[in-house]
Amino acid sequence: MAPRLYRIEVPANLADRPIPPELGRLLDQSFALTQAFHDRLDSTKVEQFVASDHRLVYQTLQWVAEARLPQGNRFIEWGCGLAVNACVAASLGWDVVAVEAEAALLDEARRIVQLWQQPVELLHGNFLPQHAERLADDPYLPSLGHAAETLYERLDLPLDDFDIIFAYPWPGEEDFFEQVFLKHAASGALLVSFRGPYDIQVHQKR
Repeated sequence: MAPRLYRIEVPANLADRPIPPELGRLLDQSFALTQAFHDRLDSTKVEQFVASDHRLVYQTLQWVAEARLPQGNRFIEWGCGLAVNACVAASLGWDVVAVEAEAALLDEARRIVQLWQQPVELLHGNFLPQHAERLADDPYLPSLGHAAETLYERLDLPLDDFDIIFAYPWPGEEDFFEQVFLKHAASGALLVSFRGPYDIQVHQKR
């Protein structure tokens, strides 16, 4: 029987879950750095960058950990931006790899990781596995336009070695990301995807 993608319903009151004061302080500082970076965007070469709701991401990932949904400890973020979500994941005790194709974003992400003092492995490269573009219905999806090489061979870890994949797909890429996950992730792996304000989804491959 072919593997399928199953959506796991998250609690309706996720946004009401408490955030520890120290972590809240780090999130506030990260937000300030993110806003300052946005203010400078016109003077950089970065064309695509939108931050997710990092507080909701923490509340969701904390629930995922509390519910013991992951089968292991390896976490990868597809397109980490400034790596705030990657730091959140590392604070929960996961082994985190954060991938970003835009070098200018990684420069700023290193400042965030230093602020959090978390063991996040930041990598410049393409998060899509080799030949993943064949799964796309639209050849002009933003994630297909990265010139950086796929990183899994360099990392010496295929995508199916990761237990949790986090992503913030651009509008229109949601189905493509799900298809890539379904084809290349391990059975039992989780796809946690931020879709927009108050919308974060958890899927599992079974």
